[in-house]
Amino acid sequence: MIDFVKIPDKRITILKKKPEIRVMIERSTKTKIKIDEDITIEGESVDVYLAKNVLKAFGRGFEIESSLNLLKDEYSLEVVNLTDFTGSENRMKIFKGRLIGTGGKTKKYIENYTNTKISIFGKTVGIIGKWTDILSAKEAVMMVIEGSTHKTLYRWLERRARGDQTDRNH
Repeated sequence: MIDFVKIPDKRITILKKKPEIRVMIERSTKTKIKIDEDITIEGESVDVYLAKNVLKAFGRGFEIESSLNLLKDEYSLEVVNLTDFTGSENRMKIFKGRLIGTGGKTKKYIENYTNTKISIFGKTVGIIGKWTDILSAKEAVMMVIEGSTHKTLYRWLERRARGDQTDRNH
């Protein structure tokens, strides 16, 4: 089977400059990957599917180590498109800045309390983790987008980690 995946030019450039990343994906998925404007993946259908997911995650700004977690059955990738919540470039910058937080604090807090990896790249927020963890991380991201204060977000994450599943609006 042959399939194609498109990722941002910035990320294709990294793949071209660091062929060891391509080789790592090929070895891990038993596929053959060719990098041009698009990326061509050749192999058995399940292997091609896995390689495509890893490349999509890499394209969304994740480090290769985080992207390779998608080879495990229990891990998934969720992408939140920020353009669904704003049409304005300025507003998108505000969302991204609030999600990252001062010195990356907010992003790290969400990652640590939800056992996920988050990448804020381009117009998207990518989340890699186990499905239930992704749901918590996505809810945290939505709280920030909807205007919750960082203090409220941090308290909600801490309560959730303690096992208090109270709805975030209470």
